Amino acid sequence: MEWEFTPEDVVKGIADYGLAEFRRDLAEEVRQNIGDDDSERFSRVYHLLYDLCYALATSKDFEAHLAAYAYDPPTVQFLRELKPMMEDNAAMLGAILQRQIMDRVAAGMPLESAINDVAEWHKQSVQNDLTFAS
Repeated sequence: MEWEFTPEDVVKGIADYGLAEFRRDLAEEVRQNIGDDDSERFSRVYHLLYDLCYALATSKDFEAHLAAYAYDPPTVQFLRELKPMMEDNAAMLGAILQRQIMDRVAAGMPLESAINDVAEWHKQSVQNDLTFAS
């Protein structure tokens, strides 16, 4: 994806870009690359790429992330090949999450609590977003 602003702009609050916009833009990128004629395929690729971006954005060990797909070697290979192309997307998602953490800390929440709160907020936001449900 391409933006007219940087992840740093999001972190600093210069650009107002959030999780919903990121998810919408990622879905559009997937649509442009694979189409959406097959809704099941679209949903699977979208979720694989979103989960990859989230894992990279939250510094999850890449090999540990791939281990969840060990039963499906073609998916592991697909994710390995796409990892370099998802680095910028992961950086932007990381900036969105960091901005959320910073907002909570600025409101007086201790850092550890803010991190946990944003993790729960993210989980709930993704679960409640039926737009990209499988």
